[in-house]
Amino acid sequence: MKQTDNSEPPSTRGRVGVVILAAGQGTRMRSRLPKVLHPIAGLPMVRQVVDVGRAIDPAIVVLVVGHAAEQVTAAAGDGLSIVYQADQRGTGHAVLQAREALEGRSDLVVVLYGDTVLVQPATLERMTAAAERAPIVLLTGIVEDPSGYGRIERDLDGRVLRIVETREGAGELETREIWAGVVVYQSAWLWEHVGRLPRSASDEIYLTDLVAVAVQEGREVVALHPPDMVELAGINTQAQLADVNRVAQDRIRGRLMDCGVRMPDPTTVYVDSGVDVEGDVVLHPNTHLQGRTRVAAGTEIGPNSIVRDSDLGRDCRVVASVLEACVVGHGVTIGPFAHLRAGATIEDGVELGNYAEVKASRIGAGSRMHHFGYVGDADVGRDTNVGAGTVTCNYDGQAKHHTSVGDGVFIGSDTMLVAPVSLGDGARTGAGSVVTRDVKPGQLVVGIPARPVPGRSASPPGPRDADGFMPSAGDASR
Repeated sequence: MKQTDNSEPPSTRGRVGVVILAAGQGTRMRSRLPKVLHPIAGLPMVRQVVDVGRAIDPAIVVLVVGHAAEQVTAAAGDGLSIVYQADQRGTGHAVLQAREALEGRSDLVVVLYGDTVLVQPATLERMTAAAERAPIVLLTGIVEDPSGYGRIERDLDGRVLRIVETREGAGELETREIWAGVVVYQSAWLWEHVGRLPRSASDEIYLTDLVAVAVQEGREVVALHPPDMVELAGINTQAQLADVNRVAQDRIRGRLMDCGVRMPDPTTVYVDSGVDVEGDVVLHPNTHLQGRTRVAAGTEIGPNSIVRDSDLGRDCRVVASVLEACVVGHGVTIGPFAHLRAGATIEDGVELGNYAEVKASRIGAGSRMHHFGYVGDADVGRDTNVGAGTVTCNYDGQAKHHTSVGDGVFIGSDTMLVAPVSLGDGARTGAGSVVTRDVKPGQLVVGIPARPVPGRSASPPGPRDADGFMPSAGDASR
């Protein structure tokens, strides 16, 4: 017998949808870069706002784009519902573009702007909780200079009556309570009313008009203040961008110090949002940690160092150096004035001194490169000494070639390793040597071009060419 389930469906009350308005150009920034793509703590501000919205675990995040839509969409990250606002005709019109994506998927709609970077997830949680009893919850605050913002007008009992925009004479009001744009709506009420809003003289639809509509219906409009008024800050100019970036950096530095990171002068340390730093790390003045960098406990960086998209192990020391897209093991010392470029892998206990440059190469555990030199497209073994002025000549004008250096090798000062070439375990080169052919294990070579020194080979003699070299696979390509 077929049964019919007449029970009430589970309550979906409290489902949240987030709308981020990021369609504008931001002409007051006076930059070719769209406003929402300007970086805050290393991430485009639109990505920062997306992360804030995601922090409240919404059912859906909708990004409304217009100007430079492809760039903004790419910068905002994955997993978003993207809607396009072809004509920027006000905030109400922008939210209407998101209606199809949101309707039926959320009970509450949180509206954020692409420059509301500093609002905190905890503040949004308070707002969504208040929206259980009111159709509109505004984030407002009292500021020293309210010019340029919509002002909150209240009655004698303190109830919100409306938002007065600058174009409507907000400057004539005595109140310094502003609304910076963040708002939460009950979805059903929003979709019932936003499409009915009148158009302004400029043919625009404004969300601010919804407040007066709710009041006319006798509905409550809640205005909440954040714990810190900086959460209200918007960004319309380069000066405001700098102000917001300072606050974002202060927050990051504060969290790190709470976790045991030591900074002798925090105001001179700059850490991007995506950086992971363990406790017991020391960051000296003028240190920049950028991108997806990770730093393990006990490591000391700076002063005057830049580390970007790199992974540093425990108990390392980096002084006045630049590290990019590299992996560094434990107990490594780097600098001053060293440069690790993309693809460098530095194993445990390596020592890289002043003006050492490594690119797309592995430096084996315990090896040393104390003075200026260049190792590129190479594999260097364990416990090898790379003398001052050593260069791997990896580029022949058309292609890059590989250099292989074994364990326990001693490379004399000013040695040129002309790739493709390999040096076997325990091999040695004299100062100023130009190595153009493979060197067998334990062999000493000197000169230009470098030749073996008779009687200095650690292995039994084998077949050699006229110059005394062992044949190598590289000979065929020369």
